[in-house]
Amino acid sequence: MDLNTLTITEAHAGLVKKEFSSTELTKACLQQIKKTEPKVHAFLLVAEKQALSQAREVDTKISRKEKIGELAGIPYSAKDLFCTKDIKTTAASRILENYIPPYESTTTKRLKDGDAVLIGKTNLDEFAHGASTEHSAFGPTHNPHDLTRVPGGSSGGSAASVASHECLFSLGTDTAGSIRQPANFCGVVGIKPTYGRTSRYGVIAMASSLDSIGHLTRSVEDAALVLKAIAGHDPHDSTTSSEPVPDYLKEIKKPIKNLKIGIPREYFGDGLNKDVREKIEAAIAKLKELGASITNVSLPLTKYAVPCYYIIQPAEVSSNLARYDGIKYGLSDSTAKDLLSVYLKSRARGFGAEAKRRIMLGTYTLSSGYYDAYYLKAQKVRTLIRQDFEKVLAKVDCLLTPISPTTAFKIGEKTDDPLKLYLEDIYTAPVNLFGGPGISVPCGQIDGLPVNFQLIGKHFGEPEILRAAYHYEQSTS
Repeated sequence: MDLNTLTITEAHAGLVKKEFSSTELTKACLQQIKKTEPKVHAFLLVAEKQALSQAREVDTKISRKEKIGELAGIPYSAKDLFCTKDIKTTAASRILENYIPPYESTTTKRLKDGDAVLIGKTNLDEFAHGASTEHSAFGPTHNPHDLTRVPGGSSGGSAASVASHECLFSLGTDTAGSIRQPANFCGVVGIKPTYGRTSRYGVIAMASSLDSIGHLTRSVEDAALVLKAIAGHDPHDSTTSSEPVPDYLKEIKKPIKNLKIGIPREYFGDGLNKDVREKIEAAIAKLKELGASITNVSLPLTKYAVPCYYIIQPAEVSSNLARYDGIKYGLSDSTAKDLLSVYLKSRARGFGAEAKRRIMLGTYTLSSGYYDAYYLKAQKVRTLIRQDFEKVLAKVDCLLTPISPTTAFKIGEKTDDPLKLYLEDIYTAPVNLFGGPGISVPCGQIDGLPVNFQLIGKHFGEPEILRAAYHYEQSTS
């Protein structure tokens, strides 16, 4: 048995029964990383020494017959946006290439307190700007199913690390689909919780009103398990909700009969690949067979989501990235002769092309004379999109849609045309503008490349989307 291929649930059972140790489990993942990384490049840093030390601590607790948590001794990876105390955090950018945070993000701290084993930090599009993990300053990640293709983005390294069996789960962030789309391209489960369900404290900000902290796993049950561990109010993040955290593991096993699932017609238009559509429609048929009630619905403002997103997001990017000025921390150009030169030279050297593009777009839309015409109008449209979702979700429990119009595309195929990459967010960005939860669930393959479908819930509707996903997964191979 390859220990690194186990689900979290299976690994926890094995640790409790002493069939193997956390050290053995961690070593199996480290061995897989050494074998796979030259081809896949999912990791920017492997924390071997710290991981084995954490694993030994868990083994000691087990040997003393202490009760361990469900994630104790489980090796996981974290997208390199999560600040990890004394472990380098780069955001896949040259400007933070040697940054070592003096503090821990809330999410990694909660996992650390639960004795989960951090095995390394994963690759991403620089500052999470992208949908392919090609915009990393340290080279692209390759899709484990086909090394010539992208793993999706921006959490492409996280998705690839789970799909490659290099760890048992991975933390990611989702601003317009950055967990759900790579989960789709790599054939794993990926969940973006409701905005405010998980804490953003200690996670390098991209677009603060859109960023959500979530994770990627190999099963829906594992997704529920990790969400239970990381969700909840955080005094360090004023946007987190004090809404009680349910026991998601109990929730997913409740019957699916008569669960109302809406199918928005706008998500099944001309741009959707015929084979992808067939897989999604087969998933809808399976859920209906399991007892769910399927209803056609309409979200007419969907067509405005991508243009609305690409005004709001760059505006927030230009604000958040202003702190990387070559003075406080990160890269500083030593050839600069005065303060203005420090700013200009450090930022010119430190930021990649996509980060610069978004800073310039955002600065433009926030500038005098353009703020009302672009940013303010986009915020008004965002409100209408949110109301669109709320109206429909008042009549159904959740929505089912595709995640991407196609399967994973070739590396380099869309890099010359940013607009083509931006359109990758067409089915996922609306959910972030709305603020509700979304989950990406595998539903088959086309020519060896994975296809997932998406379930979207009302605010704090994670139990419903997890339940539908779990029953679907249990009834299929």
